[in-house]
This record gives sequence, C-alpha cells and structure tokens, in this order.
Amino acid sequence: MSKKTLNQANLAALGADRLADLLIEVSAGSADIKRRLRLELSHNLGPEELARDVRKRLVSIRRSTSFVGWRKRKTLVKDLTTQAEMITGKIAPEAPAEAFELLWQFIEIAPSVYERVDDSRGDVGDVFRAALTEFSQIAPKAGLEPQNLAVRVWDAVRDNGYGEFDGIIGLLAPALGDEGLEHLKTLVITHQGAPAQDTQDHAALQFLRDLRSSGGNFAADQKTRLVKMCLQDIAAAQGDIDGYIAQYSAQDLTRPRIAAEVAQILSDAARPQDALDVLIGADVGGRDAEWDAAYIASLLALDRVPEAQSHRWEVFCDTLDVQALRDYLKVLPDFEDIEFEDAAKAHAAQFDDMTAALRFFLEWPDLPFAARLIEDRAAELNGDLYQVLTPAAEALRNRHPFAAVLVWRSMIDHALWDGRSTRYAHAADHLMDCAAADAEIADYGRFLSHDAYVARLREVHRHKSSFWVRIP
Repeated sequence: MSKKTLNQANLAALGADRLADLLIEVSAGSADIKRRLRLELSHNLGPEELARDVRKRLVSIRRSTSFVGWRKRKTLVKDLTTQAEMITGKIAPEAPAEAFELLWQFIEIAPSVYERVDDSRGDVGDVFRAALTEFSQIAPKAGLEPQNLAVRVWDAVRDNGYGEFDGIIGLLAPALGDEGLEHLKTLVITHQGAPAQDTQDHAALQFLRDLRSSGGNFAADQKTRLVKMCLQDIAAAQGDIDGYIAQYSAQDLTRPRIAAEVAQILSDAARPQDALDVLIGADVGGRDAEWDAAYIASLLALDRVPEAQSHRWEVFCDTLDVQALRDYLKVLPDFEDIEFEDAAKAHAAQFDDMTAALRFFLEWPDLPFAARLIEDRAAELNGDLYQVLTPAAEALRNRHPFAAVLVWRSMIDHALWDGRSTRYAHAADHLMDCAAADAEIADYGRFLSHDAYVARLREVHRHKSSFWVRIP
C-alpha cells in the first residue's frame, strides 16, 4: 500500500507534533472541528470534564432560537451526532450515571430543535431516535432508584409533544424493574381516575379539536390514549399479555388490524384458539392482509389445514396475492399442484383489475402469460402507472417484444393525450424502444404497425413540438 494513502498507520508515522500542527491548521476555519478537538481534550482530562463541556453545549443548543435552513442542517446534524456520541461512547463506559443524566437532557432538547429546523428528510429525528435507544444500555448501569425513575418517566410521557420519548417505558423497563413498573402503573391509574384538564388553547381551536375527537372532548380522548399506551407498554415490559389486551375495548377488537395484532400476541404465547376467537370476532368487511395472515396462522397452529387452505385460495382469488398461492400449492400433492396452478393463472387472466393481473404474472413469474394478457386486454392498460409498466416492458422486451411495444405505446399515448410535458422525454425514449423492437415483430395483428402508429401520432399530436424535437 502507498505510503501516501490516508490511513491510521501512515498518519501516525508523521509523529504527534506534526499531527498537532496539522490539526490546528485544519481547525482554523472550522468551528465543528475546533469543538470536536476541545471535546477530545476534555475527555483526556476525565469523563467529568467532558460531561461539563457537553452539558454546556446542550444548554447552548436549547437556548438557540435561530431557524436552521437547509444549508446549515447538515452542520446541526453533525453537531447533535457528536454530542450523542460523546455521551454514549465516551462518558457512559466510565460514568454511566452522568451519561444517563446527559442523555436525558439531550432528548429533552429535541422539541426546541424541531421547532427551528425543517426535518422533512428525517435526519435530525434520526439522531434523537438513535440516541434514545441507548437508554437500554446505560440505564441498568446507572444505579437509578426505581420509584424516582418511574416518576421521571411518567413526567416525560405526559409532556411528549414531539414523540421524543416514544418507547421510553420499554427501554427503561430493566432499570425500572418490578418496583418501578408497578409504581409507574400506579401513577398512570391515578391519572386515569382524575378529571381531564382542558388545554389553554384558543376557544376556536379547542372547538375544532373537540369536533374531530371521537367523543366530542379532545382532552378526554388525549388522556385516554395516553393511559392506554402507557398501560400497554408496562404490560408488555412485564410480559402481561392479558393486561396488554385488556387495554383494547370490545369495539377496538372488532377492527381487523387490531384483532390481527392481538392474535399474533396470543399465538406467540401458544394460545392459538384464543387468537382465532379474537379474529373471528373482528368485523372484516373486505380483505385485510394482516387479518388474513393471522387467521391462516391460527388455523395452522390448530392443525386445521383444510380450512387454512380454503382461506388461502379465497385470498388469492380476491387479491391475486402471489405468496398466498405459493403457500397454497406447497401443501398440495404432486401433480395436483400443477392443476391448481393452471386454474390460478386462468383466474388471473380474467381478473377485473388488469394491472393486478399483470403484476401477478410478472411476479410469479410467467412472461408468456403476461404477454398474452397484454395482447388480449391492451385497451385496459393504464399508461399513467409507469412504475408498473416500465419494468414490465423491460422484462418482456427480449422474448416478447410485441407485448413490450403495446406497453410502451400505452405510456406514450397517456403522456401525449394528457399533455404530460414532464414525461415527454420518457415517452420519446419509449417510442425509440418501439422502433428498435419493430424489426423483431412480423405481424401486428389488429394493432397498427410501427410506421402507421408513428404517423397517427404525428397527425393527432402535431402541435406538441416539445415532444417531437426529442425524436431523431
């Protein structure tokens, strides 16, 4: 390896004095590098000194009110990441109690940061979410008093406006222990019995919130959601399955996705009959993938294979779900699976939703069937669904060029008829793809030949010059 390669060994060979000079030179124009170097120097003096510097920086970040634009967001993310790494990577191993306090303060500054930065990309939130998970490693070593910790957790979840403390109960469950979790449960239940307090918002805003809430009282609904979430998190931490499920009302359990979640919990606890009973009680108006999966799993756990198979076939017939069909065919005896696969393909070819049918044949995969479907039902192709049609044409172009051409034409026609100028470049590429495939197509049957198709385009869309300038 070259002696000039930037790696640890080559840089170490420069010697400490030379490296120090270089760092001073490099940091002269960078506040970030200066801050990082000072943190490293502080750490060299001990975790207490580093903790003091980190605390000062967190206070500075909290007090800042200036909006962070997109140009400075990367710098902010780097600064936040550095502070989190100092806490979790350098302070925590030597002073876990100090690290716990600093990490708590770090998470507490999240609302003030969110209020002055556009985090639509989520990179700022990612820093706080990653730091939050470190509580599970630091808290058990910090020697925390369980009941005091329970009070602190309760205060945090009640004032969790930006979701900065989401999941904190589960993360701190080992540190809370049975004593802390029980005390936390007492705090939650006491809060549950107290009257809901209205917020001090403007009367008009309060009216709109009450109007949108299920019971006509936003504060009461908000309180109910908080209590339910906390009691479920506590139950999950204690392994109390029935306590977790008890937080769902009878009405909640009629919702297919909640029923599926509860069924999964019961199945994991080796209670498949209870899981099936919950699923049967749900109000399933149509197809719900999670409910269907849980229902089939419960039937299989009870060794009710014929019923599970029947439901798999129903799911496939209604949705053309590839995995449902694969699971169904796996259980069938040899040769019988071929018969049912043929029946499944025949059903898919006549399926009302032509796009769903095309997806099925591409995913199965069966390209000859996909090509035949396109030729038979070309008028049903939705040229706006380029996310599906573009990869479909690519998959078909080598062995089924005629079908690929029909797909490309549907996207071209859609772009031109609807005047989608932003897609003219793609449409022009598709037209050139059609020209390239023309040499491999002997007969267009009931469809226009390539030359006739282009001629029609030129006649009908002759005024769309921004498209035609792209055609050689």
